[in-house]
Amino acid sequence: MPLLLLIKMTTMINACWQLRLKLTLLFLIAGVLSGALPLTAQAADQAVLHVGSKRFTESYILGEILLHSAMPHVRAEHHQGLGNTAVVLAALQNGSIDIYPDYTGTINFEVLKHTGATPLAQMQRELAQKGLGMSVPLGFNNTYALAMRADDSEARGIHRISDLVRASQLRLGLSPEFLGRNDGWPALAQHYALRQQPQALENGIAYEALAKKQVDVIDAYSTSSQIGKYGLRVLNDDLAYFPRYDAVLLYRLDIASRFPQAWTALQKLEGRISDGQMLAMNAQAELEGKSFTAIAQDFLRPVPERAQSASGSAASDTAGIPPVVQVTKVTNAANVSKVQGGLMERLFDDKFWTLTWQHITLVLVSVSLACIVALPLGALAAFKPGLRQVVMALVGILQTVPALALLTILIALLGQIGMLPALVALFLYALLPIVRNTCTGLLEVPGGLRLAAAALGLTRWQRLRYIDIPLALPTILAGIKTAAVVNVGSATIAAFIGAGGYGERIVIGLAINDNTMLLAGAIPAAVLALLTQLLFELIERPLQARR
Repeated sequence: MPLLLLIKMTTMINACWQLRLKLTLLFLIAGVLSGALPLTAQAADQAVLHVGSKRFTESYILGEILLHSAMPHVRAEHHQGLGNTAVVLAALQNGSIDIYPDYTGTINFEVLKHTGATPLAQMQRELAQKGLGMSVPLGFNNTYALAMRADDSEARGIHRISDLVRASQLRLGLSPEFLGRNDGWPALAQHYALRQQPQALENGIAYEALAKKQVDVIDAYSTSSQIGKYGLRVLNDDLAYFPRYDAVLLYRLDIASRFPQAWTALQKLEGRISDGQMLAMNAQAELEGKSFTAIAQDFLRPVPERAQSASGSAASDTAGIPPVVQVTKVTNAANVSKVQGGLMERLFDDKFWTLTWQHITLVLVSVSLACIVALPLGALAAFKPGLRQVVMALVGILQTVPALALLTILIALLGQIGMLPALVALFLYALLPIVRNTCTGLLEVPGGLRLAAAALGLTRWQRLRYIDIPLALPTILAGIKTAAVVNVGSATIAAFIGAGGYGERIVIGLAINDNTMLLAGAIPAAVLALLTQLLFELIERPLQARR
């Protein structure tokens, strides 16, 4: 190769490298700065009462009631839709939240791992050993049940759970949590000698699947408004399998000493919510599109105020909310749409920019941190053939761990919920494409150029800087682009542990079976993925031209 040509090529590569270095530094600095605020907020003032809730309508509503009951006396925050029992319990035990609503049956079977009925006093003693308390029964029982379409139930002559024994052909769609709970499907199937093989189906969409005859039987909560809306029949638990699931508060024992006034206010909720009132509040959220906050505030208003605003309907002296909603009459789609608001109103509501900032932060920081770790790992895999398979296998295994399982493990390891475990999970998922493309790009550098670099007297580090990395840069950038685009979608799962982002709308939409809310979360995530793709293409184009 002529010396002049080699000098020109080296000059161009050096210029390309300098541009790449500037872009990388800007990328990393932006990531660190954007991540500083969430991480600082995570270690926030200890004087804040943190309320948690699970991922279904009733838990959202009860969480808001707890929040607004405590707020006049203390600063309080509601971490909505944290996930199933295991996730919320882990958050409670490690101090990420202080209190959340749960049910006696769930606490007995899932938290304390009992296999049969247990006296409440014994449950409280066992919880105290874990630093937890259980009290303030709210007044209603929300037990599990199995439900079918009423017409299908009549046609098949199935009115009891034991009738399912002679209908093994029925398709069962059960929620993932019910399938795995100690008091869920395995024990129920054994108790009734059922032979069906159910499929996992999120509770929020199970009702629609049942209505469309895609499944024949689902699990339901006895206070669910969807039972009336879809005209379902709850099968009689004729062998008395399901225990009582009385709603109670599960909390850290130090809550009374840390927040005495707020705790006194929360204790006043004891016995205030009847089965019918809870059914009505669920209907307001699921059928009328009323916000969880508005439902909670309406419940907590003094009775005279509710009576005055109830448009002439009489308010009971002991009612927590206006008289029970007749859920079977909520059929006017136009009226429901008017209450809920259209797609554009959902998209650009007051939380849009907050959710956008949270989502971008999750993606930017996780990918930036992944670049810091994955680029050296990819180079190591390229130049050390003996370690290549080990490195690629390690990052490949991390990619196969299910997201919810990984988040649950990280909550236990890190001792908190929210932004930090979500960032770690997304960081781990971003490693594979960056490591793989870095290794591939470096291996594709022509051997002749490396020989020329050796002839010029370049050291190994100089060759890496001026020859290998600039020529492999397009492939490396393609890996970073893949990681960023994938993480835009994966970041929606972070909402299941209270990390925010567009996934918050998706989680709520699943919980209340609201397609508009689902779209309000999915559309911005898709647009952000497209914008990320476009940004990387704009970066790659001048680099390709200069190369």
